[in-house]
Amino acid sequence: MNKLELVSAIRMLLSKNNLITVKESVSDNFKGDVIEVSINNLESNLKSLNQLPNFIYVKDLGLFAVADCPANIIAPGTKKYESGRMQNKVVIITGGAQGFGAGIADEFFKEGANLVIADENSKIGTALVEKYNSQSKPNQAFFVKTDVSELESVENLVTSTVMHFGGIDVMISNAGILRAGGLDEMTAETFALMTKVNYAGYFNCAKTSAAVMKLQYKYDQNRYFDIIQINSKSGLKGSNKNFAYAGGKFGGIGLTQSFALELMPFNIKVNSICPGNFFDGPLWSHPETGIFIQYLKAGKVPGAKNIEDVKKFYENQVPAGRGCGILDVARAAFYAIEQEYETGQAIPVTGGQNMLH
Repeated sequence: MNKLELVSAIRMLLSKNNLITVKESVSDNFKGDVIEVSINNLESNLKSLNQLPNFIYVKDLGLFAVADCPANIIAPGTKKYESGRMQNKVVIITGGAQGFGAGIADEFFKEGANLVIADENSKIGTALVEKYNSQSKPNQAFFVKTDVSELESVENLVTSTVMHFGGIDVMISNAGILRAGGLDEMTAETFALMTKVNYAGYFNCAKTSAAVMKLQYKYDQNRYFDIIQINSKSGLKGSNKNFAYAGGKFGGIGLTQSFALELMPFNIKVNSICPGNFFDGPLWSHPETGIFIQYLKAGKVPGAKNIEDVKKFYENQVPAGRGCGILDVARAAFYAIEQEYETGQAIPVTGGQNMLH
């Protein structure tokens, strides 16, 4: 048994009504109850405990801190957290340092989740984590620099998460890029890059997190785990002069449906969330690289003379009369996690612009 399986096993075997968290301890300076267990008798030893220990020592593998709320031990003096929908769950959010990712992270942290912010931007990601951890709540966050298009980088993300929090309950594959353009403008290099990030990146996230979730299921078959892809309304219908993005998102839904069939026997639910237009985020509104300016330059909106013309064009297509917001997407994610019956779904969050049939 390696450390990855060991910490997953400890967390699942000790979790009863609520998920506990486990953190590999790097210090011998600790206070609290300590029990010693062996690998050979790990399952029977942990199942026989009447109360949750503060620490577990596993011979030859080290010391592990255990807590209902990890900061009760790891960061003494923190406030007790009032109940939250995601309390004690470990949630990875790729592309979590800005835009949709950071907004989703805010909502999950408010609901008690222990967050892993995965992003290529270390400066913004580290600052976001520092903001969360300064709030003196038992749920904590940490940052892992990650390139989702590289499998080795995502493997490091998953291993770091397990070593820090003891497991993974939710993987939110949010990281993505958009480069608009028709067939005449799109280069083969740009198309390949978008496919690598938006399509292969989702595969990398699902492959690595599912391996840990299967280990967790091995030790507790009453728990459910979630892989959620943040897709797009462009994954539900074609997008003019935006085929590289739409094609990757269409493919993402195909992966979701296929992963769902393969992983549901392990209580791993896989769903896509398909937001409509998030007009206020950098993806749309960045003055140099945002979708508004890209679509204006590409001539995607007939007769548009400026960014406001492009924005009004898209607002007028939404029955709800506005763009999609962060809370709209977070609520869809909470639904996907809290229900235990649906998997393989593409959940539209489009204000009625796209309806399933």
